[in-house]
Amino acid sequence: MAYNELEERPAPEHPDKPSGPTKLEGVAIRQALSRTLAEFSADNCTGLAAGLTYYAVFAIFPALIALLSLLGVVGQADSSIKAVLDVMRPLVSDGFLTNQVRPFVENLATAQGAGIGLVVGIVLALLSASGYVAGFRQAMNTILEVEEGRPIWILRPLQFLVTLVAVVLIAGALVILVVSGSVADSIGSKIGVGDQTVLVWNIAKWPVLLVIVVLVVALLYYATPNVKQPHIRWVSVGAFVAIVIWLVASVGFAFYVANFGSYNKTYGSLAFVIVALLWIWITNVALLFGAELDSELERVRELQAGIAAEDQLQLPLRDDRQIKKAEAKHELLLERARDLRRAR
Repeated sequence: MAYNELEERPAPEHPDKPSGPTKLEGVAIRQALSRTLAEFSADNCTGLAAGLTYYAVFAIFPALIALLSLLGVVGQADSSIKAVLDVMRPLVSDGFLTNQVRPFVENLATAQGAGIGLVVGIVLALLSASGYVAGFRQAMNTILEVEEGRPIWILRPLQFLVTLVAVVLIAGALVILVVSGSVADSIGSKIGVGDQTVLVWNIAKWPVLLVIVVLVVALLYYATPNVKQPHIRWVSVGAFVAIVIWLVASVGFAFYVANFGSYNKTYGSLAFVIVALLWIWITNVALLFGAELDSELERVRELQAGIAAEDQLQLPLRDDRQIKKAEAKHELLLERARDLRRAR
């Protein structure tokens, strides 16, 4: 794409654009839905989701170390071990749970250096998760049909900030999941909280978890791509669809594994790893599908406003300096190639 085409892109809040999905014409909505499916395939979103799963796996292990070390520091090692084993019991064989998972979890939660494990786990989780954020940024740029134009000294601090916020939110969600049932009862008795308060917490944690999921998705959708979006939308149409797909797929997949799957018999000790990888991949597929839907809704908003977005979205870039440098370098290489051809 010629750089002058980028300079001509209109403002993200063009006055002629429909203000929201309810203002779109029926034919525009149908076109957005059909093109979402086509672009999801054309952009190889399932492959991009596999790459994101790779990055996510590297962040899970140090995050688990940090979580169990944290519970060990606050004196909830025994309760946290039981909670983790209860979560994993439907997914792996009893032998693997007893001989492999339990010793590993017990060592993490009861180690004398739990404080050191907490610090090391947090640092490693941040470094690993930053790779996931970088991968998600590249996927969003692909979906929104833009190149990365931000210099590294702007991109890296922004990437780390997004990673930090996302990790804090996800860590909070993991703590909320673990601090339930017997763990919540134990903590409640130690701090003098009554059974009624613990019951309220066990119920209220679910909407809190949903809010955390919404915040993480909104952060990834808004902050990572190299485009100036109209405004931050805490729950865009695409984000809502992604969360619904993720919830339905997660519940359905968990039900299948618990009741009909033969993972334990077929894969033995690898069953949990395979189940976890599939779930993470489903999560990333849902996120990228939601992003594709948002991008196609933006496209029909632009088309309905008379903006030529049939081939490429016309959102302005956050930064274009790296694109200018890349084009200048490409032109130099072309000129050298022409000189070589002419010299013959």
